[in-house]
Amino acid sequence: MDWRGETGEKSSAKGGFERSLGWQADLISTVEFNQDGSYLATGDRGGRVVLFQRNEDKNGSNYMFYTEFQSHEPEFDYLKSLEIEEKINKIKWLHPTNNSLYMLSTNVCEKTLKIVTNNNLFDGTSATPASLSELRFPELVSREKIIASIPRRIYANAHAYHINSISVNSDRETFLSADDLRINLWNLGINNESFGIVDIKPPNMEDLTEVITSAEFNPVSCNTFIYSSSKGTIKLCDMRDSSLCDGYSKFFEDPEDVSTKNFFSEIISSVSDIKFSSDGRYILSRDYLTLRLWDVNMESHPVKTINVHDYLRPKLCDLYENDCIFDKFECNMSGDRKSAITGSYNNYFTIYDLENPEDEVTLQADKSAFKALKVQTADGTKSKIGIPKDGKNGISKDTINPDSLDYTRKILNHSWHPKENTLAIAATNNLFIFTN
Repeated sequence: MDWRGETGEKSSAKGGFERSLGWQADLISTVEFNQDGSYLATGDRGGRVVLFQRNEDKNGSNYMFYTEFQSHEPEFDYLKSLEIEEKINKIKWLHPTNNSLYMLSTNVCEKTLKIVTNNNLFDGTSATPASLSELRFPELVSREKIIASIPRRIYANAHAYHINSISVNSDRETFLSADDLRINLWNLGINNESFGIVDIKPPNMEDLTEVITSAEFNPVSCNTFIYSSSKGTIKLCDMRDSSLCDGYSKFFEDPEDVSTKNFFSEIISSVSDIKFSSDGRYILSRDYLTLRLWDVNMESHPVKTINVHDYLRPKLCDLYENDCIFDKFECNMSGDRKSAITGSYNNYFTIYDLENPEDEVTLQADKSAFKALKVQTADGTKSKIGIPKDGKNGISKDTINPDSLDYTRKILNHSWHPKENTLAIAATNNLFIFTN
């Protein structure tokens, strides 16, 4: 696999991919391509959404700054005396209508600014019309385009806990939102009520043994969805079976070997992210140390189990002490379901060939790790970057020393272009684009 990366500085409202302000609020918290990959959205801890639009030029395709707007503001829950931060956890694109782009929970539309000309108002510089024949009809003339963000609906007050997932249904009418104990089903046109389809809150909170970590609709079948738990399980639910999906149609779990069980087993087995393949046939799951590929028709064991960073096992105690063991890494699958991606520390991320998991490439989303191949000097804001260090095969995991890794730099969020091998990688407050 021969991957190339692209990055650039965002020094003003235009240009590039890198958000280099260095503030905590600028740390990217989610990345998402739209349905055809023509737009790319990022959300950050400060509640802002930045959109990039694909631009085709003589040097190929790249993503240029399109617009930026504030999506969420910090709030305070006076009932629970808790501060609700503005961090954006997820962005999901809705299918476009008219000329507008819609996403949860706000939309962006392109408007044309029009002004009135040929009016008959006397401004002191022109003579008053002497007859009806001299009257002029007012006209609207397009002068420039502006980008406007308009909050269409706010879906509020339906969750008592941190929302970890949103997923748009293939019926284009509904979506789900999930927190630690509950999954709600919403109609896109109704924002003042939702239907609870999963509720795992026990009568006595002291009896709580697991929480919901992620949820997603089947991209093909509008009546099925999956959700994962901190116990390392995945449950597939069919809304045709029951209106309340506390039960499940299928249950996916890879039991741990009892002989290797230790204090950290329950923590590292918690599933941090799940994704359906584009055809709904496979499920990709990520826990702290591994990726698993499941066949929807086979619950007994995963089709493939991939060790992401097994070299961290001896350091679990240290990772527990610095809270890194609780990091929630995402996973993604390519549109042709042949490849998967997930991140690690030191800004490393790995792309796996699911048909041959031994065929993998580990890269580093860091400008200092790249060898520049070509620099576009027309605007001075972007550069083409080549393969890091070891060339075609990327970085060899055998050469990675866990004692020398920077655990503050981690690839948690990324997105795979739905139709081609293009990746958007969020690394702290930087955005990198890799293409194959």
